[in-house]
Amino acid sequence: MSQTVKRCRWAEGVNLEYIQYHDEEWGVPVWDDRVQFEFLLLEGAQAGLSWSTILNKREGYRKAFADFDPVKVARFTDKRVEKLLLDPSIVRNRLKVRSAVSNAKAFLEVQTEFGSFCDYAWGFVGGKPLQNKFRKDGDVPATSPESDAFSKDLKKRGFKFVGSTIIYAHMQATGMVNDHVSGCFRYGPCKSMGDKKR
Repeated sequence: MSQTVKRCRWAEGVNLEYIQYHDEEWGVPVWDDRVQFEFLLLEGAQAGLSWSTILNKREGYRKAFADFDPVKVARFTDKRVEKLLLDPSIVRNRLKVRSAVSNAKAFLEVQTEFGSFCDYAWGFVGGKPLQNKFRKDGDVPATSPESDAFSKDLKKRGFKFVGSTIIYAHMQATGMVNDHVSGCFRYGPCKSMGDKKR
């Protein structure tokens, strides 16, 4: 199938899980707070590593971080953090694990202030996906003015591992920006989903 379908080049030739992620999730608009939290946690964990490494550990993260429930993660104690640092199914980086807990607390504060994290996050793109139309992977930027603003505000609210590059990747993953290249078979479907009213 992968040879008869045109995809973004980055999704080709890694593994089936990577292709499936590209084909089914990447670029699909996310209006669910828990999924937004999942991607924030995973994108932060990915810093300095490959996305395939994180995808391979995604199930481990789901189990270790209470199915990405920010309320539960916000309650993790120092003892729980130390236990997680012994878990080979996640990236055992102390700063990243601690940031997941502090980010969960900041995430809950955003929900309280805005009603939902989605309402807050989507405000940075005017409430609907930005539709890019890049012809090749090399044209896709690593950051944008929107990711700069989103990142800056998250940092101000106490979030960690939310630099503009990480946040742009988060925006791509959650469909806040459609960065499938124009020839990719997923470009049109993701654009259609973004054009629909929420």
